[in-house]
Amino acid sequence: MTHSTQQKLWTLPFIFLIIANLFTFMSFQMLLPNLPPYIESIGGTSLQVGLITTTFAFAAIIIRPFIGHMLMTRPRKVLVMVGSVSLLIMTVLYPVTQVVVALLIIRFIHGIAWGWSTTVNGTAAVDLVPRRRVGEGMGYFGLSVTVGMIMAPSIGIFLYQNYSFDLLVWISAGLGVIAIILFSFTSFVTPPQVYENQKNPPKFSFVGSLVEKKSWYPALVTILNTFGYGSVITYIVIFGNEQGLSGTFLFYFFNALFATLSRPITGRYFDKHGPWKLIIVCSGLSFIAMWLLALSNSNVDLIIAGSLFGLGYGSMMPALQAWVISKTTTERSGIANGMYYSSIDLGIGASAFLLGFVYQFVETATLFKLSSFLFLVVMILTFLDQRKQTEPWQAPR
Repeated sequence: MTHSTQQKLWTLPFIFLIIANLFTFMSFQMLLPNLPPYIESIGGTSLQVGLITTTFAFAAIIIRPFIGHMLMTRPRKVLVMVGSVSLLIMTVLYPVTQVVVALLIIRFIHGIAWGWSTTVNGTAAVDLVPRRRVGEGMGYFGLSVTVGMIMAPSIGIFLYQNYSFDLLVWISAGLGVIAIILFSFTSFVTPPQVYENQKNPPKFSFVGSLVEKKSWYPALVTILNTFGYGSVITYIVIFGNEQGLSGTFLFYFFNALFATLSRPITGRYFDKHGPWKLIIVCSGLSFIAMWLLALSNSNVDLIIAGSLFGLGYGSMMPALQAWVISKTTTERSGIANGMYYSSIDLGIGASAFLLGFVYQFVETATLFKLSSFLFLVVMILTFLDQRKQTEPWQAPR
């Protein structure tokens, strides 16, 4: 493979993967903010509202070490297709029952499918991206994650509030079908080391496949970073209902817009300068955005808060993923990638669980204020890591 070929980013498989992953995330994220109010509407308690998110996150985290290990010995395409089909099956099961306990079981199995799919898809992207352009490449791939996480909830909220939960589920399933079709036409790259490992498979270790030791620090920062997002995704619809705000979806829409606009700049900045200053600035913007959201009493307030959150949180997530991957080897990128997504689920799950208890005693806006301080912790931890650096940043080879 020539040097110029190695450096080529925009290949047809990479474009297909980004679009397919966007539909995967949209299919999933459309449901996410609407499950808590749906659980409330069928008689679920505040604790069960939190458990809907926590159960899912726990299942996704448990499955990822097994997937990370499989990625060391298995070709990419089969794993991608299994994950995508499993997500579709679980999606269509939600309207089958209105028993909260049954929904928790469905949610747990859905979490397994989600943990599988996100780990495999993210690793497939790493395999398609030139190593020296990992920040830029994963930044663009991260757009499919960020836009899916941010735009789809606004569409989902609109459908749920104006039509029905059943229609929301079927549209979500339709997006899942499109993702499966696109994945089936994608040509994946499997690293040569994977085929070498098939001859002498590495021993499975749950902890060894759950944690990539070299990447633990950015993974910890990711957990704290997603705690704040967990409060938004779990409670923003309920907050909007309490405040009488009709435009909750506007927060997500402008979040997606500004996250998208900033991505080409932030990805290239990462490759040249590393993650530290970028994450410090973005965590500060996210902190301010959380307080603006908590104090919102009009749709204009939601637009401003969403725009700032898109610049902050939306720019931070791909930078964190690239930071996690940059600290490990190509062979263990699947495990590192799995740890990154587990960190997201752990942060969101812990947020939903802990705030589920706090929610019984405080107003919803207070949850946003409390969780905002995690962004200040992110800022401090990133600053401390930057102080420890003795050599200038170099993009991984």
